[in-house]
Amino acid sequence: MSYESILIVGCGNMAGSMLEGWLAAGLPQKHFTVVTPTRESVPGDVELLREVPDGRDFDAVLLGFKPYMLAKIAPALQAVCGPQTAVLSVLAGVQLDVLRERFPAAGAVVRVMPNLACALGKSPVALAEEGLSEQGRIELLELIDHLGTPAWVGEDKFDLVTALAGSGPAFVYRFIDALSVAAVRLGLPEDQARELAITMTEGAAALAASSEYPPGKLADMVASPGGVTRKGMDVLDDGEALTRLITDTLRAARDRSVEMAREARD
Repeated sequence: MSYESILIVGCGNMAGSMLEGWLAAGLPQKHFTVVTPTRESVPGDVELLREVPDGRDFDAVLLGFKPYMLAKIAPALQAVCGPQTAVLSVLAGVQLDVLRERFPAAGAVVRVMPNLACALGKSPVALAEEGLSEQGRIELLELIDHLGTPAWVGEDKFDLVTALAGSGPAFVYRFIDALSVAAVRLGLPEDQARELAITMTEGAAALAASSEYPPGKLADMVASPGGVTRKGMDVLDDGEALTRLITDTLRAARDRSVEMAREARD
């Protein structure tokens, strides 16, 4: 499977970011066709349609709409989801057996969970599949590799991985915003506080990605005993306050993904 013809059905934030990432990586625009009733334009010369095209074959069909719309949209996609097609789904909570039930003739069904950083080629991308050959798995990894760092994940862990890698950027953005807001409350101008918070986070993340040390060790390396940083970290570390907060955050997101999986079966 060469993935030279990809139909993107629904092109909201996530699917749109994936398209941006593929195009930025140099994949030809002619490889993509977008079907959406809402967007007025798509990048470059990518084909934009309002309805699923008749009589055409696609190597992959990417489901980029809201999960609750699956039952309504799936019937219209049957004609383009044959044995040569891999159905790629970014629908949170929709499990492989549900995808297989909705697309029985498809060659394979694949869950794909990136985040918006895939537009920059910097997203972790969780994958789970049913129906791909070993060569098919290799070819899919080559396609997804343009978006960041793909990894096969057991479906029993997919809800938690969705909470961490898929929803995680929102939690990071909230933390950056909290740093900025706190600095404003303590006396910095808003624009300066935001710029410092974003720039600091960018540098810290880059160092964490390249360092031989884990993030926890890097934190301790910044925090000298009795120093300024240590005094602030004492607040975060008191009773594992930050760890408990993030555990509760991931649990809530994971549990919602589990609920959505149940809803997708109704």
